[in-house]
Amino acid sequence: MGSYRSRLDIIADVLHVVGKEGAKKTQIMYQANLSYKVLAKYLTEVIGACLVRFQRNERIYVITSKGIEFLEKYRIYSRSNKHLEKRLNDLHSHRKNLEDLCSSR
Repeated sequence: MGSYRSRLDIIADVLHVVGKEGAKKTQIMYQANLSYKVLAKYLTEVIGACLVRFQRNERIYVITSKGIEFLEKYRIYSRSNKHLEKRLNDLHSHRKNLEDLCSSR
């Protein structure tokens, strides 16, 4: 079963690729594993949100201070989300065990 990436996951992937050194559109597309159409949509979004800017003279995308702040907060969110998902899976497992104990099989 494939892994679904949320909007925030994709934005974080784009920002990771751009990094402090900057990146060209093709680099972002391949390293973030996005189709050209999806890349165009997300580049428009991250530029509009001032997370990334395009440097015309070098023809690269670079992360802004707001983009760096997003990545810092995303790391905290992602860690918490993984922890909560694990806890939720554990709870579902415990519930299933209780349900099995109650069944008349």
